[in-house]
Amino acid sequence: MIDGVAIYNIVAALVPLYVPMILAYASVLWWKIFTPEQCSGINRLVALYSVPFLNFNFLAFNNPYAMNLRFIAADTLQKVIILGALFLWSAFTKCGNLDWTITLFSLSTLPNTLIVGVPLLTAMYGDSSGSLMSQIFVMQGVVWFTLMLFLYEYRGAKSLISNQFPENGGSIASFTVDSDVNSLNGNEPLQADVEMKENGELHVVVRSHSFNNDSPCNCSTSNHCSEAEICSMQRSLSFNTTRDLKREGSKEEMSKIDQEKMSRKDACNHLSNGVKHESIDMSPNLKAMGDKEVGIVNVVQYPLSEGLKEEKIEEGDAYKKQQQMPRGSVMTRLVLTMVWRNLIRNPNTYACVLGLAWSLISFRWNIKMPSIAKGSILILSKTGTGMAMFSLGLFMALQPKTIACGKTWTTISMVARFVVGPAVIAVTSIVIGIRGVLLRVAIVQAALPQAVLSFVFAKEYNLHADIISTAVIFGTVISLPITIIYFVLLGL
Repeated sequence: MIDGVAIYNIVAALVPLYVPMILAYASVLWWKIFTPEQCSGINRLVALYSVPFLNFNFLAFNNPYAMNLRFIAADTLQKVIILGALFLWSAFTKCGNLDWTITLFSLSTLPNTLIVGVPLLTAMYGDSSGSLMSQIFVMQGVVWFTLMLFLYEYRGAKSLISNQFPENGGSIASFTVDSDVNSLNGNEPLQADVEMKENGELHVVVRSHSFNNDSPCNCSTSNHCSEAEICSMQRSLSFNTTRDLKREGSKEEMSKIDQEKMSRKDACNHLSNGVKHESIDMSPNLKAMGDKEVGIVNVVQYPLSEGLKEEKIEEGDAYKKQQQMPRGSVMTRLVLTMVWRNLIRNPNTYACVLGLAWSLISFRWNIKMPSIAKGSILILSKTGTGMAMFSLGLFMALQPKTIACGKTWTTISMVARFVVGPAVIAVTSIVIGIRGVLLRVAIVQAALPQAVLSFVFAKEYNLHADIISTAVIFGTVISLPITIIYFVLLGL
């Protein structure tokens, strides 16, 4: 039976988390203590030191050999079922696509396990639930966030290929990515050097393209370039702009967009037909420079806008059938290369790997960490939770709107976060045979607020960042009453 003391313990565990968040919010929005540049420095401190040490401390001192396999299986099955359903929706319906599959999967399956989950579940169900949260945290970091990164990079690779090689992408036999390219997220201009072999295969080298006025071909200052030129178009309008143009019926603007699409198609036809001596001036923003002697074409891709994907959606099933993609092995190597580069640049990767490795060694052979090292880690890790919530408050204050995506998508995101996820894991847990307190822990942890890292990915890859940011901000604010409701209902 739930009594007032139990409710008070939950509130006492959660309210301290909100204090640094509220202070940070007030410091920026009301008191004007921090500028956006200073907030960026604080966030960098949190990302590079506070959170990595917190992750290490959390993993290094929890016994990995005491993992509850049924609990992990229920959580894994929940994510597999949701992801599978979304892939089927994407494959067999016109409204489904990879972009929404990524976003909806993130909303329904990735809770804030470490920062909010550990203190909350510990207050609800005791210290043993904190250990269960460490197990979920390991699976999130090792499997699910890595999978998210894979899907984001796969999306970026598809955008690169579909825009630069819309009709001959299937001819690409290999990709080589220079070391200066860290991601295919579209935030940096990329140059693709394409070599066509005698058998028609394309071998692509992707490298970062620097903006300068000394480039051998500058379409912004001349109508025609000296070399054979094939210009690849990139839409500069965002999804919202295009939608507004359609609603307002601006025929002139829509006609302009249609002309750009036709120009891009014509350019690609020239490329696929081997035209090397024509000069085609199409766009001051995007250009491709060809070497007519050796058959190498350099394609420059400028940063992508979020609305890029909407153009493909509007063209419907006909586009999907016409679009050619490289072989699966070629795409997999490209995406895995980019995922690896993202992982090795993230300090949390090293913190999690080292923490897990130490826990495996220490609990296997009962080896204790030297007190000097443990004390040094502990004093830094103690800043992790408070500084992470402080950073979240700064983020909230810097947003132009608390609810950035509108009421409809806010409602959908909250339903996905606080209803769909818990409902599915309740079913998977019961199927596996989980009952009692363990079942309650599984359901409540699925109803935690949205993981902040999911917004980091959405922002970096420019995919529905407004929806994910609303889920993080609004979800964190309302998570206290929602988790208490779940706690009371499950305790009846």
